[in-house]
Amino acid sequence: MTDTVLLALDTSTEYCSVALLHVAAGGAKSSSSVTGACSTGLESGCEVSVWVRHEATGAVSSTRLLPAIGEVFAEAGLTLSDCDAIAFGAGPGSFTGLRTATGVAQGLAFGLDIPVVPVGTLLVCAESARLRDPAATRVLAALDARMDEAYWADYAWDAAASDWRTVQAASLDSPERIVAPDEPFTLAGNAATAFGARLTAAAAARTIDGEALPHAIPLAHVALRAYRAGRTQPADQAAPEYVRDKVAQTTAERLAAKAAAHGGAGSAGGGRESGEGGR
Repeated sequence: MTDTVLLALDTSTEYCSVALLHVAAGGAKSSSSVTGACSTGLESGCEVSVWVRHEATGAVSSTRLLPAIGEVFAEAGLTLSDCDAIAFGAGPGSFTGLRTATGVAQGLAFGLDIPVVPVGTLLVCAESARLRDPAATRVLAALDARMDEAYWADYAWDAAASDWRTVQAASLDSPERIVAPDEPFTLAGNAATAFGARLTAAAAARTIDGEALPHAIPLAHVALRAYRAGRTQPADQAAPEYVRDKVAQTTAERLAAKAAAHGGAGSAGGGRESGEGGR
C-alpha cells in the first residue's frame, strides 16, 4: 500500500471545513509531531495524520476556503501536487455552500489531473456518529433543511466490508414523515433540536447525537475508503446533490406565488421563498 494524500472540503453548513489526510504506509501508527496534526486511527499498520480548519464563517465560506486549504498544506509541509484525490461534501445542504465546495474541488482536481470523491453530507453525519460512539452501527441521519422540512437518510455499518450500507438514500420530507429504523439506532444531526417532538422518529432512538454534523474529518474517513475502493469520479463530473427538486424559483413562479398569497383563501403572506433561503 502506497502513501495517500487526500484533501476533504465541506461548506454545506455555516462552517468552512477543510481536512488534509496523509496516510503513510508501513509506518508505525503514532501521534504526529507536526503542529496541528493528530492521529486518526483510521487504518492499522499506517501512520495517519490530519490537519484541519473548521471555522464558523456563515455565508462567506467561499472567501475562506482557499486560504484554509493553503494553511493546512503549509502546516503539513506538503503541496497540492502531493494530493492523490479531492473529496467534497456533495450535499444536501446550503445551495451556495454546495456549489462552493464542488467548484473548488473540481477546479483543483482538474488542474492536478486527479479524481474527485463526492461524499453525501448525511453519510458524513453517520460517520461522525460512529467515530464518536463505536456502537453507532445503525444511524438515522437527519438535518434541518429549513422551509419546515428535513433531509434524512438511513445507514447500516457493515463490519465485514468496513463500510456503510445505504438503507434509505438521502430524502427530503416533513419531520413527521421520517421513518425510524426497525432496530436500535443513533439519531445523528440537528433535526431533533430543530423540530423537537415533531420528529417522531427521535422517540425510538437508542441515542441522539446532535453534534454529529458535516465536518471535513469524518468526510475524509469516508472518502479514503471510497478512494481505496475506486469509487471516484473525473473532475469534470463533480456535481452537487441538492436532493430538493428545485434549487430556486423562476421569476414567473415567484410572481405567481406572490399573487396566490395575496389572493388565495387561507394563504399566508410573507412566507420564505424556496431556493437559497431553504438550503
